[in-house]
This record gives sequence, C-alpha cells and structure tokens, in this order.
Amino acid sequence: MAPMPFRESFVTTQDGLRIYARDYGERASPLTPVVCLPGLTRNSKDFETLAEHLAPHRRVLCPNLRGRGRSQYCENWTDYTPATELMDVLDVMGASGISQAVFVGTSRGGLIAMLLAAFRPATLKAVVLNDVGPEIAMDGLKRIAGYAGVMEVPKTWDEAAVQARMMNEREFPNLSGEEWRAFTRRTFTEEHGAPKLDYDAKIGTGLRKGLEAAASGPLPDMWPQFKALNNLPVLGIRGENSDLLSAETFARMAAEHPNFTSVTVKDRGHAPFLDEPEFLTALDAFLAREKL
Repeated sequence: MAPMPFRESFVTTQDGLRIYARDYGERASPLTPVVCLPGLTRNSKDFETLAEHLAPHRRVLCPNLRGRGRSQYCENWTDYTPATELMDVLDVMGASGISQAVFVGTSRGGLIAMLLAAFRPATLKAVVLNDVGPEIAMDGLKRIAGYAGVMEVPKTWDEAAVQARMMNEREFPNLSGEEWRAFTRRTFTEEHGAPKLDYDAKIGTGLRKGLEAAASGPLPDMWPQFKALNNLPVLGIRGENSDLLSAETFARMAAEHPNFTSVTVKDRGHAPFLDEPEFLTALDAFLAREKL
C-alpha cells in the first residue's frame, strides 16, 4: 500500500534556523489536531503509521526538531536543548495555524511536552507520553549516549538492518527481517545509495556533556513539570522492556496524575513504535472518551 500523501513545509525559527515538518490530514477538520514530537535523534518518519491512522479524521503535524532529518543543523552543540526545541515547536505551530493540540511525545519529545505544560499550558489539549516520564533511568541514558553521534554508520542497507537487530533485539525480540529493514529506513537517510546519519552528531555531544555534568549526583527530575499536566488527560505508554522509563516511575505517574491512562506495550523496549495494535486501540478510546 502506498504511503499517505502529506504536505511539506519549512519554517524559520526566531533564531534563524529552518525547521522541516510533515503535515497530514485536512486543515479544516473540526477535531483537535495532533502534534507529534520525536525522540533525541529521531524525526517525523517515526510517526508515519500513527499519522496515517489519524489523518483520515484530523490534522497531524510532525515537525523535525532542529538538527534532525531535513531540519537545519546548529553550529554549536549547546543549542540542542529542550528549551530551544520547545521554541521551535511553538514557531512551527504558529506558522501552521495551530494554537492548541493533542501532543504525542516520544522520549525527548515527551520532555518538551511537559515543559510546554509549564511554559505555555494553553497550547495543550491532552498529552500522550511515549516511554518517557519525569525521571529518566541512568542505564538507558548511558546506552543512548554510547551510540548517539559516534556509532559507526553501516556501508549498506543490509548491514544497517543487521546492526539494528544486534543493538536492539533483546528489547524488541519478535521483529521480522522486514520490520528491522523498515526500522533502519526510519533511522538513517540515504546518500549515494548508502545509509547516512539522519541527525547532527553534535546532539550526542550535548547528551554526553550533560551526563558528565550530572556525574557527581542524581539526575534532575521533572516532577514539577509533570504536575503541570494535572489539568489535562494524559495517556502514558511504556515499552515492557524499556530501560529508560522504569516500571516504578510509570506506576508513580499513574498514581499522582488525576486523569492518567496507562498502556504497557509487550515485547517493546525504548521506545514503542506507536504502530502497535494495543496502542492504537488505546489511543482511539482515549481521544473518543475525552472528546478531542
């Protein structure tokens, strides 16, 4: 089946960077639009299946954060922060004519959604947090820091699929060869027929610098920002095998939020792909129940 068509746009941010976004569905839909925010080194390709699921009925906006995919790279690693990326999201929303949305945030994208709740609460109608919460497990962060921006780029697409499987099979044990190949197409871009990193390697530098700064003590948490979501319905997703969002933190999130729906996705690590039937069923029920 051919992928659903989408509109493409570039928006210039307040500090002069060009940010790319995919825009699915009808702009005039009466249903609340959805804004999808990807993980640390990820981009809008991660939301293809989700966008195609939702777009027959509502608008879905999938921006690439700065330095990812077709968005412009920064000169300095210090410009890759959730705070600057939050401003990028607001710039893209403003240029797209979206004032309020349901936010779907995977990992880094979920942290940005929590920051938005504290900084600009009127922009959020509801939030879906994909394998992220106000506390991040150090094991998961160290694993990501170990490859972000420094991993050896495979020479062929077949090598890329093998590499992806070797790195992730323990957390994603039941993917087929075709699914691993699809995963690599979302992970890399193509240059001269071969895989190429689809993000700025300096993003990994920023993560490692942050871990070095936090080495002498516990990582800062975001419970105050999470509590800023208390007036909104939240759908929390956790991969059963996640090393970034612990089961204990996930349970605490459900206990402390007054309108929190929990879904644990079997045979998934960090992060679920958001194409899983149990997630899509839960999302449809969540959107219908909250009349979004």
